[in-house]
Amino acid sequence: MTTEIKVPVLPESVADATVATWHVQVGEKFTRDQVLVDIETDKVVLEVPATCDGVMTDISQSDGATVLGDQVIGTYAEGSVAVAAPTAAPVAAAVTSAVNVIDIVVPVLPESVADATVATWHVATGDTVSVDQNLVDIETDKVVLEVVAQENGVIGKIIHVEGDTVLGAQKIGELNAGATANTTATATSEEAVSSDELASPSVRRLMTEKGLTASDVVGTGKGGRISKEDVAAAANSPKGKPAAAPVAKAAVPAVEDLGERTQKRVPMTRLRKTIATRLLAAKNETAMLTTFNEVNMKPIMDLRKKYKDLFEKTHDTRLGFMSFYVKAVTEALKRYPAINASIDGDDIVYHNFFDISIAVSTPRGLVTPVLRDTDQLSMAGIENGIRALALKGRDGKLSLAEMTGGTFTITNGGVFGSLLSTPILNLPQAAILGMHKIQDRPMAVDGNVVILPMMYLALSYDHRLVDGKESVGFLVTIKDLLEDPTRLLLDI
Repeated sequence: MTTEIKVPVLPESVADATVATWHVQVGEKFTRDQVLVDIETDKVVLEVPATCDGVMTDISQSDGATVLGDQVIGTYAEGSVAVAAPTAAPVAAAVTSAVNVIDIVVPVLPESVADATVATWHVATGDTVSVDQNLVDIETDKVVLEVVAQENGVIGKIIHVEGDTVLGAQKIGELNAGATANTTATATSEEAVSSDELASPSVRRLMTEKGLTASDVVGTGKGGRISKEDVAAAANSPKGKPAAAPVAKAAVPAVEDLGERTQKRVPMTRLRKTIATRLLAAKNETAMLTTFNEVNMKPIMDLRKKYKDLFEKTHDTRLGFMSFYVKAVTEALKRYPAINASIDGDDIVYHNFFDISIAVSTPRGLVTPVLRDTDQLSMAGIENGIRALALKGRDGKLSLAEMTGGTFTITNGGVFGSLLSTPILNLPQAAILGMHKIQDRPMAVDGNVVILPMMYLALSYDHRLVDGKESVGFLVTIKDLLEDPTRLLLDI
């Protein structure tokens, strides 16, 4: 029985989506609940799992394709039915039956590294490799890891191409151990290569942007595979002259004139486009203003140093600075309700709850998941909540509900070394607080110069709703609470 693979029903505010990554290919078997494909919207990544065991029979929308809700993007056969393979030469069939397929997987990543990038494949599909030969480089933010061949054989499949983001122990290709290169088999496989297989998803998107098809481009890679340089050469060829001969490609001056200087053009992700749209709206549609203050962080640093080990032992979580920030902000919002409000048309909406958006940097861009009811959370509850949201953001698992509904935002540029900034509003919220780097500075205390760990605070607010008196009072309240954290416990 054949089952259709459909795009999930999209949220009401989402018009379309993008096929991000197929985790299975045509002919591959899978088990029930295994993720078949990731669908990316401008807010979340949706997983499409298998409803039963089966074999992939067709993929109609490849990586990078734009799709609609409930659209059919592929099919699979239920059960363990083998998919009929194209007729091949007898020699090729003999080789296939003798091989042992070994998965090429990403090494286990260091503890502090969330994911990695496929940097460079040193081999291509069909290449003969020997044991311990370096197949691919996996790049993290700290080191480059080499993946070597476990046995002699032939590269059977490359699943994740250069530039793809991968996780530890994730399958990225297949090695046919014991196989040998065969002229007949190679010729047969090259004849069967489709236009989709000749180019990666990013290269196909570039061809679409340039108005080119696979027949317009001469692939210089193994088996006629097309690279971005091949597309650039075809796009710069004179009109009416097909870039069929290698000589024509070499004669294109626009590429050669760049010399050693190169440039890379990639399509903007949906998340990045959404971020850009919202930031422009915040600048153009609000009367945004920023006010500053500074806070002595020594009392909190001393308190944290004294109790961090006991705190971690008791609550099984680290005591960071963010729990102090969230507690201070929540108390200040209680005293200045206009900063916890928002404008809806000609109305002002005052929120009687405290849902704090926490800015989190992820591989896909900056997101602001929401920590709900912070006035009811303990310090440990805040730390655990922020950690859970950060991990979901890193893995692309944040739901739409976790991304919407915040009443105020905290962004901490200090973790990246920012000394001072003017954060942009997170609409429809009325204000956003920027925390910064803690830096030792000489300060005048009782007529003496003392070196203290100081941090700048920046509050950007919508002047249509928040007056200067309220914004300054809000920052002073946060300053007082952070410089004397016992006031948070005594509620004074």
